[in-house]
Amino acid sequence: MRRVIRVVAAATATACLGLTATACGQSFAEANRATHAGVGLAFDIGGRDDHSFNEAAARGTENARKQLGVKVKMLTAKNGETEADREQRLTSFAEAGYNPVIGVGFAYSQSVQNVAKDFPDTTFGVVDAVPTGKNVDAMVFAEHEGSYLAGVAAALKSKTHKVGFIGGVNNALIQKFQAGFEQGVRDTDPKAKVVSQYLYPNNDKGFNDPAAAKAKAQGMLDSGIDIIYSAAGQSGAGSIEAVSKVKGAWAIGVDSDQYRQPGLARYKDHILTSVVKNVDVAVFDLIKSCEQHKPLTGVHTYDLKHGGVSLATSGGFITDVQPQIDAARKKIIEGQVKVKETPKS
Repeated sequence: MRRVIRVVAAATATACLGLTATACGQSFAEANRATHAGVGLAFDIGGRDDHSFNEAAARGTENARKQLGVKVKMLTAKNGETEADREQRLTSFAEAGYNPVIGVGFAYSQSVQNVAKDFPDTTFGVVDAVPTGKNVDAMVFAEHEGSYLAGVAAALKSKTHKVGFIGGVNNALIQKFQAGFEQGVRDTDPKAKVVSQYLYPNNDKGFNDPAAAKAKAQGMLDSGIDIIYSAAGQSGAGSIEAVSKVKGAWAIGVDSDQYRQPGLARYKDHILTSVVKNVDVAVFDLIKSCEQHKPLTGVHTYDLKHGGVSLATSGGFITDVQPQIDAARKKIIEGQVKVKETPKS
């Protein structure tokens, strides 16, 4: 597996160098034999089979299981959870000796920060958030850069010059997807129209409501939009389903290469490409660092330059426009194009 180079310096870590059976000072094999623990992975809503964000994190633990011999336990959040619910999930992992304990998604930011204080000998990780803590690894991604490339592809492949973006929840993280996509479209085809809409203003159910995304996508398709990019977790499956029923329309997937997701196989011929976040790499990096007695802590950014985000080519649907996409990628990496993280007002 390709290693992602760090672009934000990590803090020197000491949290997992204790001498207890659950600390990372021992090999994982020794720790597991002693405690029957391993890696604790706390999913965001939608669970492992969301074909998207959670699934990517799960791949990281599966790779660690195969390559490092670690044991893994996974727990899933539910709609409408409170901060106390998330803290209890993380606490249960730490109390049982799981190390590291990883929260998937920004919703775990505060709970990881709170629980990490109570378990200083356990390393915690969180994806898409930057909580404080000497024993916390914050894994963040340049979603806006990958989304820019998706915008380039959409602008070049659209027949109607009308494209759409569907976000699960209107927050700062998902706005990064929107901003990059809109900028990529407009830089490529200034005359193109981009319609951006959200399923929910501030309810995490937006990542677990395929019916709502399907209805939203149908409205866009009815208005002449022929390419829809959804950044909405499991909800995106509903959008992809709606697109699959319209001849000539395309869906753009997110987080994982959704063309290759078994649960979306029936729609794969309508998935133009996907903006891939290598969450699996970040999760594996943290687990491996503990196994090597040097647990990662601090902030680590996975960007386009270092392979943290990418645009999937499965299906060969963007082969004809790949030179233009490659040119845009080069401009971003070389700093000629600065991709915005907030949508243009």
